[in-house]
Amino acid sequence: MQVAYVAGPYRANSEYELVKNIRRAEAVAVELWRMGYAVICPHKNTAHFGGVCYDNVFLNGDLEILSRCDLVVLVEGWESSQGAKDEIIHAELINIPVFKWPEDEIKLRRHDF
Repeated sequence: MQVAYVAGPYRANSEYELVKNIRRAEAVAVELWRMGYAVICPHKNTAHFGGVCYDNVFLNGDLEILSRCDLVVLVEGWESSQGAKDEIIHAELINIPVFKWPEDEIKLRRHDF
């Protein structure tokens, strides 16, 4: 079973927007599970942990987790997230394929990569 990593915006200007970001990532994670992937969704892993440690601890930890995955799936809005951009760079450096949701959904459903 392949392990998919969900990447996209987490931080936001309001609690409401933060929850929307988490829910958006969660919805993609659910679909990936239904497709037969094991899924890491960092949005859910550390939801509402803001302030318990420095941001770079979470960001570096997410890159470590990503390193152990087989693919990355970008959630809508990823373009506005510096963390997601850093995750793409990291994935590309270690040859982990990156897909955009929903554009690449058919490839992901077929495991066509």
